[in-house]
Amino acid sequence: MPHTETGQDASLHKASLREAIAAQAPVSGQPRPRAIKPAILHGLRLRCPNCGKGKLLHRYLKVNHSCANCGQELHHNRADDGPAYLTILIVGHILGFALHILYVNFRPEPLTLALLMSAVTIVSSLFLLPRMKGLVVAYQWAKRMHGF
Repeated sequence: MPHTETGQDASLHKASLREAIAAQAPVSGQPRPRAIKPAILHGLRLRCPNCGKGKLLHRYLKVNHSCANCGQELHHNRADDGPAYLTILIVGHILGFALHILYVNFRPEPLTLALLMSAVTIVSSLFLLPRMKGLVVAYQWAKRMHGF
């Protein structure tokens, strides 16, 4: 005769599963998945993807060894060229639309247009590059890439 769990056994089993999940203990041998959206939002704000409070970078593009707030190790993440490609993609699209709008509506002198677009390109690239690095590092952290 097959063994059936009583109501009390089933509730104890569910309670132990909830406790294991709450303690972030792997139930099936797999690590608990991390939430991607909050991690990416923290990364875009240049904060630790784990707690959202500690700084992610300690120089312009240098990732901290670990979070000063929660102690999460961050040195394993290697963003490589990903942030540069994302920055070029975003800035290129913005500048394409801006160039079209400026030229069609205002017809500035070519030198003025080139200087204006160059200044916008440099400023927006310098602004976006660390944020894209934060996004890539946070995504890697959330997906447990590179040693996590």
